[in-house]
Order: sequence, then C-alpha cells, then structure tokens
Amino acid sequence: MVGSKEMIRDINSHLVLETVLNDGPISRASISNKTGLTKATISAIVADLIDRQLVREIGSDDTSLGRKPILLEFCKENGHTLSIDLGVDTITAFTSDLKGNDCGLKQYPNNYNRNNIISGLIYIINSSMDDLPDSPFGVTGIAIGIHGVTNGSEITFAPYYNYTGLPIAEKLSEQFGIPVFLENEANLSVIGEKCFCYNMRDMIGLSVHSGIGAGIIINNSLYRGFNGNAGEFGHTIINVNGRKCPCGNHGCLEQYASERAILNEYATINKLDKVTIDEFIAAYNAGDTVAVNLIDQFVIYISVAINNLLNSFNPDVIVINSGFTIYIPDLIDRIRAQLKNRMNKYCTLVPSGLQDISILLGGACLIIKDYLGVDHFYSGTREFVF
Repeated sequence: MVGSKEMIRDINSHLVLETVLNDGPISRASISNKTGLTKATISAIVADLIDRQLVREIGSDDTSLGRKPILLEFCKENGHTLSIDLGVDTITAFTSDLKGNDCGLKQYPNNYNRNNIISGLIYIINSSMDDLPDSPFGVTGIAIGIHGVTNGSEITFAPYYNYTGLPIAEKLSEQFGIPVFLENEANLSVIGEKCFCYNMRDMIGLSVHSGIGAGIIINNSLYRGFNGNAGEFGHTIINVNGRKCPCGNHGCLEQYASERAILNEYATINKLDKVTIDEFIAAYNAGDTVAVNLIDQFVIYISVAINNLLNSFNPDVIVINSGFTIYIPDLIDRIRAQLKNRMNKYCTLVPSGLQDISILLGGACLIIKDYLGVDHFYSGTREFVF
C-alpha cells in the first residue's frame, strides 16, 4: 500500500505541475477546480514544488471579492533545453528555457563524416552550453532530430548521410550525463507545431526537406509504428518504374518532390554543379521557365501526397513545412486547389507556424515533458526572439 500511496502522490504532483506549467499564473484554488484535487493536497504539493524550485509565488490575483489569492507560476528559467537539427548540409543547435522561450541558435556546416560526427556534436553542444546562464537545473536534456528513421535511441535508416547504427545517444549521454533523445525530424516537427501553434488531437506534419516525412499524431500521441518507420511517406511509390531511391525501391515520392530532388533537377537541367534554395527561389521569382515548371511539378506531387494522407488518416489538420511554401506563400492555396478528394473539406491545410525551428522546438518540448514528467505541454502561438 505504501508504494501505491507514493505512486498516487507522484501522479498528483505531476498533474499540479502540468497545470501550473500550462495555465499559470494560477491560484491554488483554481488548480483545485481544474484537477479535482482537494485544497489540502494542492497546498502540500505546491509547497514541495516550491522547495524543488519548480514553482514560485508571484503575488495576488486582481479580484474585488474577498481575500486575494496568491498566484503561482512555473520557474521556467531554472533549466535549459538543447535541441539539434542534424541536417544533411547543416547542423543547427538551439537552446531554450523550460517553456521554449529565451532561445539561442547557432548553425554550422555539416562537414562531419561517420568517423567524426560524434566528436563534432560534442564540440557543438559544448559551444551552446558555454553561452547559457547558470541555472539550478542546467541543461536538462538533449534532443537530436535525425533526417532518417530512428527506433529507440538508434538510427536505423538515413538515406542521405552515413550515420546508421552509430551510438550517438549513448556516447553523448555518457559525455554530458543527461538524457539524449534521437527522433525523426518530421516527428519532432509535428510535436513542435502541436505544442506551439496548432493544438489538435489528430494532426499530420508533412516535412519536405532533403526527403519527405510525415509526423503523425493520433489522439494526442505521436504514432511511430512498430519499429519507427511510420511516416516515411517520402518512400511511398508514385512511379513503379521511376527513379532509383536510396531505400532500394524505384519511383519514391521524395525522388520527385523533395527540396533535394527539385534543386538537383534544376541544377542538372542548367548544367550546374549545385544550386541553393535561395538561388532557386530567385530564379523562380524572376520567371525562370525551368524553376516555374519544377514548382508546378512540386504542387502536383504534394497534392497527390496530401490526398493519400487524407484517405489514410483523415486528420484535423495537415501542416506543410517546406522551404518552397515558406518562400512562395501562394503555394498553399495552389495545393488546396489541386486537392480532388472530397475529404479535403474536413481537413484544414496550413503552412508551418514555426518554419525552420519546428524540429528544434519539437525537441525542446520532448525534453521538457520528459524532465518534468508531464504528459501535456502546450505553449500556444507566440513570437520567438533570438
């Protein structure tokens, strides 16, 4: 029975902390009303949370009726998160407080190979930690967005860099003595969109970058599938005898509609070694015929992909995150116009609210929930100042 009492007390403590985190500043009486816990239980738990430097009193609520209740708020500055977007061409490191605010960001070229990526990440993490102010809890966790498939703490498939099977999480956790999470970038992206922009029960984040991934949230929970392969939507086949894909198949969607595929095709047609997305967008805005035709192709293929997602999952909202939709705002409307499925009227199609930092804020959310032991963390739409 002692164990049961301790478990109940721990559950109630997390529930109170979650309420202050999401709804604060808030009074003890309001916490009691929201959670159904007794005022005596709330008082005891709050006293413990204050001792642990997770919650503090900040003054009285503005009310004209009777005694003014003392408000409580979460001590967001008492710890930090550190997220990394381990991209194919760049590595971005991002720090925040324990509510995803007070952000810092650094970007590095990804010149690391299989032999030195772990030492490179240690350097990048140390550099980010050096910039952080002292806090009681320090860095509470590290989340790394992988452009490939992850299962647990392992990379099981990464088509555009050779990091598969490396003990990245294990080595970094040993080095820094804190939890390290490896997660697919599309999964982190949709977590970020849910926590900071679109709080929907069933939603999909379509991430179009070096590949095409779908982060899937069903009934407020991330769906990873049996071994982490759920959402590898870029490897659905749209042309049976089409282009060869690193996954081993032919005609995969991301060989026609990913940023990498579009930019590579533009460079090939124009006999260029390489083209950046900025150069491509500049050509498109100037009316370059090849760029315009490739964007038309992008719209058609992504519309087909979204139709298939609607038929498969019928979510409340689909969020599209792509450099193309960021820099060419009317693409969302053009994609909507292409949708032929009658189900599209039951789904809202929206651009990413977080754009380039969705993966990083998703990582921050993952760290916050794990460190605080809370099930739900919703920070709402906000502006981020770096």
